[in-house]
Amino acid sequence: MADNVYDAIVIGSGISGGWAAKELTEKGLKTIMLERGRNVEHVKDYHANKETWEYPHRGGRTKQMEADYPVLKRDYPLNEKNLDFWVNEKESPYTEIKRFDWFRGYHVGGRSLMWGRQSYRFSELDFEANLKDGHGTDWPIRYADIAPWYSYAEKWAGISGNRDGLAVLPDGEFMPPMDMNIVEKDLASRLKKEYGGQRHFIMGRTANITKPHTGRINCQYQNQCWLGCNFGAYFSTQSSTLPPAVATGNLTLRPFSIVTEIIYDKDTQKAKGVRIIDAETNQTYEFFAKVIFVCASAFNSTWVLMNSATDVWEDGLGSSSGELGHNAMDHHFRVGAGGTVEGYEDKYIFGRRPTGLYVPRFVNVDGDTKQREYVRGFGYQGAANRGRWSGEVAEMSVGGDWKDAMLEPGNWSVGFTAFGEILPYHENRIFLDKDTKDKWGLPVLSMDMELKDNEKKMRKDMAEEMKEMLEKVGVKDVYTYDNDYAFGMGIHEMGTARMGTDAKNSVLNKYNQVWDAKNVFVTDGASMTSGACVNPSLTYMALTARAVDFAVSELKKGNL
Repeated sequence: MADNVYDAIVIGSGISGGWAAKELTEKGLKTIMLERGRNVEHVKDYHANKETWEYPHRGGRTKQMEADYPVLKRDYPLNEKNLDFWVNEKESPYTEIKRFDWFRGYHVGGRSLMWGRQSYRFSELDFEANLKDGHGTDWPIRYADIAPWYSYAEKWAGISGNRDGLAVLPDGEFMPPMDMNIVEKDLASRLKKEYGGQRHFIMGRTANITKPHTGRINCQYQNQCWLGCNFGAYFSTQSSTLPPAVATGNLTLRPFSIVTEIIYDKDTQKAKGVRIIDAETNQTYEFFAKVIFVCASAFNSTWVLMNSATDVWEDGLGSSSGELGHNAMDHHFRVGAGGTVEGYEDKYIFGRRPTGLYVPRFVNVDGDTKQREYVRGFGYQGAANRGRWSGEVAEMSVGGDWKDAMLEPGNWSVGFTAFGEILPYHENRIFLDKDTKDKWGLPVLSMDMELKDNEKKMRKDMAEEMKEMLEKVGVKDVYTYDNDYAFGMGIHEMGTARMGTDAKNSVLNKYNQVWDAKNVFVTDGASMTSGACVNPSLTYMALTARAVDFAVSELKKGNL
């Protein structure tokens, strides 16, 4: 086998790319995984062992950092502790027709090193939604098609959670859940009683293992996951999918490899390989394979397709339907409610739990008796915590009594943030800005998307429904908030190379194959036909494993 010829090529090394590499190599395919950024070695290149006082600015941000990262500074990700996990914005810019906050990680592991780890299955309701309410196009699969692959992914990734028996949020293959604290348990019990079992506070299902698993050590409750976990306690490419891929002897990992296009063969109507730029030397190389998995994260995967086979399709490989780059989605949030909880002065929290409570969707589902001005729905993430005394009382700001008081815990509080579904609107899109180039002379993406009336109407309920629930369960001084949301802040880009039932309404078929090139598969967020209101990463894992199983079967049959 020549140095540049493989059985399979995987573009990207994040959640989807890692899964593709694992599945392909374990099925015997010689595979090269191309990552545009640097290598990040498990444990060695993490930041979790460094204490706050060891950073020059105590882990915060500086004026120079804000100047260098004008997008990242818009929200919480900009900080001194893991700055090297985020994209160099000067080298890799993008343009905004309308505001879009694009928070990216270009390195081995991608955002699998920084993700929030909340892991939920889509329900049958979610897979049927587009067809039933007429938004977007129909999913080409249903829950029954993907359920076995959810189980497969959960068992390997390690998802801790409780089997709650809710149709709107299907149960999975869970490790023991993390514990609610005493206040959360009491509030959950009161909520169930107040709403007759129609609404629930459940333990957040998270990709943090609670017992040793596949060579990984269970969670140590440090809650520094965004710095990399030395124990491998949360799912990432480095902790979970890369080790078994490497162990097969079938994987070649090549960092600093920017895939510029998929090489399309007009005669066979299939892809034959990819062309890359070496990010360090600017040299161009080509790699060839029988099958290609595009897993570069939703918008970058779409960029690769848009930049490929333009001599056949002006708008790129997969654009024959007119849907490539359209139907961009995220989850809108930064709205919710909170308050204080009286009592429990003799109780405190244990450790730094890396998950909280989840409130499954309860609007526009069976049992919801209210008339809503919008379709689809939302869920909530939150927790009850006990804070520390703030020392803001003027009469107690100095002296021994003040120092003693600083050691005493403060009051209990509870708060929830809602995460709502954004519909797949054709006009919400990304496209190539050929007048703006990145460091390597490549055209950048331009963002043109916004929230519409459906989401804006939903946001009112996202605040008021939680306010009502908290008041009913006895929370005091309840307040609501809406801190505004900009598209992209949810860091759940989806939909720009969607699956569908026909080559006329979508980029991909039910097995994530590109209609225009049957040996090219896209299995990350770009493939999503709708977004539901739950975190989508578990669905990417399941779709990837399912697509690889199909692709290898087709290879063996000689169909690819």
